[in-house]
Amino acid sequence: MVARSHGGPEVIAREDFDPGAPGEGELLVAQDAVGLNFIDTYYRTGLYPAPLPVPLGSEGAGQIVAVGAGVTGFAIGDRVGCASGLGAYASHRIIAADKAVKIPDGVSNEDAAAMMLKGMTACYLAEDMIRLEPGQVALVHAAAGGVGSVLVPWLRDKGVIVIAHCGSAEKAALVDADHSLHGPFDGLAATVRDLTSGKGVDVVYDGVGKDSWASSLASLKRRGLMVSYGNASGAVPPVSLLELSRGGSLYVTRPTLFDYIATPQELAHTAERLFDRMQRGVVKAVIGQRFALSDAAEAHRALEARETTGSTVLIP
Repeated sequence: MVARSHGGPEVIAREDFDPGAPGEGELLVAQDAVGLNFIDTYYRTGLYPAPLPVPLGSEGAGQIVAVGAGVTGFAIGDRVGCASGLGAYASHRIIAADKAVKIPDGVSNEDAAAMMLKGMTACYLAEDMIRLEPGQVALVHAAAGGVGSVLVPWLRDKGVIVIAHCGSAEKAALVDADHSLHGPFDGLAATVRDLTSGKGVDVVYDGVGKDSWASSLASLKRRGLMVSYGNASGAVPPVSLLELSRGGSLYVTRPTLFDYIATPQELAHTAERLFDRMQRGVVKAVIGQRFALSDAAEAHRALEARETTGSTVLIP
């Protein structure tokens, strides 16, 4: 499934193709499941540039059916997942072996496809952005969504106090946080201040973007960290450094997962931490909905309308 032009979900079209044989350092994977992520909509609309037609999707899992020359550590039949590059919306996919991770026993291919990108994002947010200690406080936006539904239990397992925020009471009821809030952003910062005895939170994890930006900054404690990792409501407008000063010498970062899994060693370490927490039951693949791969446009519509909960998978 590809986007032949930039635009709404209607630009997604089916395309028959022959993946061919894997080249040197590559694997050919027959995919059982594909993960749906908000970043897919950014490539579809052109917010993130890529040559047309755009082969959509980053995240998928399945079995290796062919191994290219020079590949070591992988064999035909191995179960692997990948969350890098484009072209995951497909029945078969050629990937670089150094971008693949083996899926361990106790983790299904469907769960891996639902969790690779979101779970590894939650991993670097919780473990690599800031050294959080038990008792510190985090505000997590879109807490019932793909990343949020993994990040909240991950943080709580570390002893972090989590204030979760969702767009509706129904979604907030699904979140097991210390405080699960919902509703407009206008009064959120005041509520956060009340819950933290006026101090604010140590860190805000914000995948919403434009609509939540002001409330996120206003929720931070002095020298707090604003982690803006997504644009579900649109890109954050230009930021004034004076605004950060007035807020209490605030820190802001705009990270992406791929800078935290840039080497095979970093990828393996991140995947290892994710699969460990999946096997121990700390985090779970909460698959809220499944779509046929051919219905990818409908899946995009549901995602952008904020009608999904947890993870969404596309089944080839």
